[in-house]
Amino acid sequence: MFNKEIVVRCESGLHNRQATYFVQKANEFSSSIWLESDNRKMNAKSLLGIMSLGIVTGATVTLSAMGPDAEAAVTALEALLQRDVY
Repeated sequence: MFNKEIVVRCESGLHNRQATYFVQKANEFSSSIWLESDNRKMNAKSLLGIMSLGIVTGATVTLSAMGPDAEAAVTALEALLQRDVY
């Protein structure tokens, strides 16, 4: 399992379009990926789950993945949390 604590820097947080891009990117990997915020853990491949976390700019989250491409998945998703993708 590969874990990383990340401070969300994208201006919009993980809402609407940003969350959609995040989930689409997560689904490109075969690993199981989880996003945790405020002791709530959701599947990073679930749009409804990610949006229900209500992650805003400046929030600290933990991204974890388990599988053959776990480190690559966490690295790619971390990049999306650092900037707005649209």
